[in-house]
Amino acid sequence: MAVDLTPRQPAKAYGGEGGAYYEWSPADLPMLGVASIGAAKLSLAAGGMSLPSYSDSAKVAYVLQGKGTCGIVLPEATKEKVVAVKEGDALALPFGVVTWWHNTAESATELVVLFLGDTSKGHRPGQFTNFQLTGASGIFTGFSTEFVGRAWDLKQDDAAKLVSSQPASGIVKLSAGQKLPEPVAEDRKDMALNCLEAKLDVDIPNGGRVVVLNTANLPLVKEVGLGADLVRIDAHSMCSPGFSCDSAYQVTYIVRGSGRVQVVGPDGKRVLETRIEGGSLFIVPRFHVVSKIADASGMEWFSIITTPNPIFSHLAGKTSVWKAISSEVLEASFNTTPEMEKLFRSKRLDSEIFFAPN
Repeated sequence: MAVDLTPRQPAKAYGGEGGAYYEWSPADLPMLGVASIGAAKLSLAAGGMSLPSYSDSAKVAYVLQGKGTCGIVLPEATKEKVVAVKEGDALALPFGVVTWWHNTAESATELVVLFLGDTSKGHRPGQFTNFQLTGASGIFTGFSTEFVGRAWDLKQDDAAKLVSSQPASGIVKLSAGQKLPEPVAEDRKDMALNCLEAKLDVDIPNGGRVVVLNTANLPLVKEVGLGADLVRIDAHSMCSPGFSCDSAYQVTYIVRGSGRVQVVGPDGKRVLETRIEGGSLFIVPRFHVVSKIADASGMEWFSIITTPNPIFSHLAGKTSVWKAISSEVLEASFNTTPEMEKLFRSKRLDSEIFFAPN
């Protein structure tokens, strides 16, 4: 049975004055369940804080907008890392990591963070389950005051008061003057990579640019088990048809801009042809070939691939399969003339991955 690949926008899961948490559901985007991928977005207003929590899934976080602070407690760590984050930052968050996020009270913009991750070991395939440490839905609201008091060495009355003192769930807005720890510059090391400032892995004039996240530039990617990239293509440029060579799913969030996408699967069947625009998410099934063409505004997207060091095979351009295949095989495969084979091979000799408009 064919799976609907139509790009979708997220739905609000919860929130309040401090901000909101949005998520994509397998009910609306079935490929999330098929691929065991979770996708969500956190938006914090000025002064908003996402309370400490951990997830049942390893994730990659990408800051879409604004700047703020992320607190990270790695498993068995004795001290939290307090990391300054801004637009373009990518963070790898392995299993067991406790995080909190904060947008400063003075901020003129919302802090918006995208989360993409592997839910294959989670409670619900295709959807993150987050465990809050405090608040109305916090873990300790489920324990008896006897257990909480024994665990924290508090009198039961004090334990009950502490657990119930935060009425909000998940996201709060801090009171005026309430302070949180200041970011520590050295805490960013190996924890975050800014994709807008990092060295480009691909740079095609008038075509596009790519920054790839892998174990070399963000070591925690290995523990997360995911690769990622940020791709920006210019007005009317095309991203070469290609596929992942290592049985990986590709999950793509359109950061800004718009364009068209086509995905082709087995038997030459086009399984997706649609317009895509900022805020939408779609998933390319394993070994399917995908290509995109930007509108006049250009297009930018952030993707994860379900392997830490992805390898792609392209079907157009100077690094494509066609340039490696012999003339005789190409001619026989297309059942074409030597003249057409030579014409075909003479094209795209200098173009790689991205093709600027003629």
